[in-house]
Amino acid sequence: MMKPPKQQKPKLFDDANESFAYISKLYTENVTFLRESFEQFTSTGVIPKERIRACYPYIKIETKNARRKDSRLSYGFVSKPGSYQTTVTRPIDIFDQYLKEQISQLIINHDQSVEIGVSDTPIPIHFALGENYHLEADLTPEQLADVSSFFDQPDLDLMDDTIANGTHVYAPHQTEPLALFTAPRIDLSLMRLKHYTATDAVHFQNYVIFTNYQFYIDEFIKICRDIMAPTDNPSLKRERQEYSSFVEPGNKITVNKNVADLDEKDALGIELSRMPQMPAYHLKRPDGSGITMVNIGVGPSNAKNITDHIAVLRPHAWLMLGHCAGLRNSQKLGDYVLAHGYLREDNVLYRDLHPSIPVPALAEIQQALEEAVARVTGHEGYDLKMIMRTGTVATVDDRNWELRQAIRQNIRLSQSRAIALDMESGTVAANGFRFRVPYGTLLCVSDKPLHGQLKLPGMAESFYRQRVEQHLQIGLLTMSLLRDIGPEKLHSRKLRSFNEAAFQ
Repeated sequence: MMKPPKQQKPKLFDDANESFAYISKLYTENVTFLRESFEQFTSTGVIPKERIRACYPYIKIETKNARRKDSRLSYGFVSKPGSYQTTVTRPIDIFDQYLKEQISQLIINHDQSVEIGVSDTPIPIHFALGENYHLEADLTPEQLADVSSFFDQPDLDLMDDTIANGTHVYAPHQTEPLALFTAPRIDLSLMRLKHYTATDAVHFQNYVIFTNYQFYIDEFIKICRDIMAPTDNPSLKRERQEYSSFVEPGNKITVNKNVADLDEKDALGIELSRMPQMPAYHLKRPDGSGITMVNIGVGPSNAKNITDHIAVLRPHAWLMLGHCAGLRNSQKLGDYVLAHGYLREDNVLYRDLHPSIPVPALAEIQQALEEAVARVTGHEGYDLKMIMRTGTVATVDDRNWELRQAIRQNIRLSQSRAIALDMESGTVAANGFRFRVPYGTLLCVSDKPLHGQLKLPGMAESFYRQRVEQHLQIGLLTMSLLRDIGPEKLHSRKLRSFNEAAFQ
């Protein structure tokens, strides 16, 4: 069998780029060893004499003070003296810019070195092989039965969200976490993202839009394909050149024909026999600051599921754009709802974030959404009230909530001063709050059940044609405004807990 990687002593670094290079080297050596050993095991049938194991690299910092040079940032520092550590995965293809930024901030803020070494956390063979290898499809039943005897399997004890939830219990003098997610937890989500969205995690961008209707996706596809198409108009060409490529489910890649010398090439990807559960589409920029759009379908369970996994990519913002029931008599079909608060009756996040915990509105997101509505619709200031209400959005897990006895159903809606009701927004926002991802919600009123205006087929089709394009344009402009603000201002200290992990 293959010889395991040479044992490397931990090293101290005062430079973020040098430390990143060493992390990448350690990770590549360990993953390569696992892949080559696995290939030998499956192709030759030779039974290993001992367990084949390789481990994740780690980043560690020890500090005797919690002073920092820049107190404006919400990340990049430890909150108290002590020893802090995290394991690392996928440093080269996904987390290169992220890791360099986080390490750089640690070194600058605390004016001391970081330690890089190999941890004692094994890399499960599934994660070493990557998203495109399926054990159950590529191995015989006999080989599949032997895998767990010689290679490490995913360990659920290393993949929970106790760090993010603030419920992890530490022994005295134990090393505390440097990041919200461990490497195995991240790897699990990267695999799940491929399963649910039919696109590789490497394509996901830092600004994410969720929707609960395919109509929005169809419009997004049309816009993205237009951006990729060549044009002779100089101003339009400059605008389109901001983006490098468009990626669709199956990893179908269309490169921007207005940009010369791109590293990416057109790729047909994998021909899908059916669409995935939550298809994702990516309008990419070279620095990862493009826009990803995901059709999450209907319901809070889907909303929690996808945000649980996208959160490990540490996006700079995510928005919910969807439809809702308008609850006020003054609202009209097609009006917008800007959520300033949430009444959560979703029943999926209670164990992680109790519904009694308030989920606050974030000023930067709210201002960007309001400005985008004003620019796209042409309504400004006081006139915005003609087409948009701000207030509480109720999120429920019952699609047929209208069929419950009205007096019981409506009392919570009335007491919370809710102006709209849906099945996803509160969950998306709550998980943004839980995972420190800036969040926002802009909905469009598609029906008014309390006032006898039920969503019927003819009415719905007319409504969709009239509002979907405008609503999506507002969402895209909002992301552009948030990108201009910059991540250092977007990641708010309002989302940080008492003893927060240093990494964003």
